[in-house]
Amino acid sequence: MNADTDSYSLCAGSPSVETYLRLRVVSGLSAKTVEAAEAGLPNTWHGVTVLCGDEPVGMGRVVGDGGCFFQIVDICVAPEHQGRGLGKRIMAELVDELERRAPAGAYVSLIADGDAQFLYEKFGFSQTAPASVGMHRTV
Repeated sequence: MNADTDSYSLCAGSPSVETYLRLRVVSGLSAKTVEAAEAGLPNTWHGVTVLCGDEPVGMGRVVGDGGCFFQIVDICVAPEHQGRGLGKRIMAELVDELERRAPAGAYVSLIADGDAQFLYEKFGFSQTAPASVGMHRTV
């Protein structure tokens, strides 16, 4: 589907489990189980879904403890809708909400895969290395 940027709207809130699972896979993020999505999505501090008409085509979320630490996760746009500035719109909404509601001094982190780092730099994020290094473990 070809759509101009005026065809898109942002809807605040967590995506549905079905939308979450579908968008992660079609955009190249790792698949998650229904059980994991059902447990995790209600813990979204702030989320946004991009709609093209009534179809969800992108999303992003902020998770965290609500005070000291926040992490931006699940930034993704379906491939056929990429290249239209939707990632920027998602990030702008999430960062604006953090600036509105998160306490001063809150630590906001994210993991930048590939060229996504260039998008995140536009919103004030910088690499932590060499002072610290991101690490992960999957259970």
